[in-house]
Amino acid sequence: MKYPPTISRTPYVLLALLLLSVPIAAQDSMQRWRTFDFSKTALKQAEVNAVPLDELKLLRGIVFGRHGRIFKDAEIRVYLEAQDWYKPNPAFNNSMLSNTERRNLDLIRIAEASKHTTVQPGDMRYWQTRPLTARKLGVHSGAEWLVLRSEIEAIHGKRFNEAWLQQYFDERYWYKASASYDPKKLSALELRNLETISLAQKKSRKVALAPGDMELFEDKLISPQMLNGLSLHELRLLRNEVYARHGRQFQAPWLSQYFYAQAWYQPSDTFKDEDLSGKDKINVETIVAYENKIHDDLSRKPITRTLLEGLFIEDAGKMRQEIFARRGKVFTKEPWFQTYFESFPWYKANPEFNDAQLTEVEKRNVATITAYEKKAVSAWSVIEG
Repeated sequence: MKYPPTISRTPYVLLALLLLSVPIAAQDSMQRWRTFDFSKTALKQAEVNAVPLDELKLLRGIVFGRHGRIFKDAEIRVYLEAQDWYKPNPAFNNSMLSNTERRNLDLIRIAEASKHTTVQPGDMRYWQTRPLTARKLGVHSGAEWLVLRSEIEAIHGKRFNEAWLQQYFDERYWYKASASYDPKKLSALELRNLETISLAQKKSRKVALAPGDMELFEDKLISPQMLNGLSLHELRLLRNEVYARHGRQFQAPWLSQYFYAQAWYQPSDTFKDEDLSGKDKINVETIVAYENKIHDDLSRKPITRTLLEGLFIEDAGKMRQEIFARRGKVFTKEPWFQTYFESFPWYKANPEFNDAQLTEVEKRNVATITAYEKKAVSAWSVIEG
């Protein structure tokens, strides 16, 4: 059972109800683990495999809880708060874990992943040597799809552009960022699993295209209808992917980092944008025209829920900030947005800008997107590990 991650202090009534919801037999079976020294005693995979799935989650919580980790997951948090030995420590970090604890956590995570009916964030190390299927992947939020896909790359030390995504992996006990990450070192099975996740995500979002698909359209034309459902950020990636597949080298840091992380990308010193021709050129023009329509609509027409549907909070935030950027807002307190918008030729900084300069339609669209963001899937709703 999941509870809102915003609860910071559990009421005693809720605490009692949650504890009563745990069967007496399960509470008794957890007694051994409450006194087990995970820091010095190594678990065996067989004994961990014998633990029921609902208890494995709490078992993982105990290992971290011995060091005071504060969980967002309400079930783990409530369980730990009921233990007389638990002392919440806001300064917890994974460096506090011993090597034995890390190995024990690995065994617990392997057992959890093997028992999940469908794949969950945190499971991809288990699936590193196993082929995924669409049925096994199940249904996920936009943030969870991104975490699942990124987890395959994070296993090899990839660093991520999105601040929240990088922080998510920085908080995983097993993650080690690598300056020498090379996407070409992903195994053939990992690449197939990435493709399976991408296809399942597209199907769940009911979109025809997604970044990474332009290889399929080197000799085919795309239609505007095929772009329905994509965010502005995705459209920009898709458009630039056409150039990237010819080896274009990008000046914008966020684009450069994104494409260098793709296994298929081969930078070329000789390619020039004007070399683009044929159906590739027409496809870029189609995407640009579609983007321009969305840009124009942000200022001219009220945004509909249909346009926002399926976006998670980071995409919606970029769309909202673009309304301000089109008026020249300087993002002094948000340097990432400043760098992001400066990479587009239409952006003209206006230090004199203030919110009063927005039109009524623009103000209404800002309010609509802001309301959507409050209900959008949070990146932190993913399972903790």
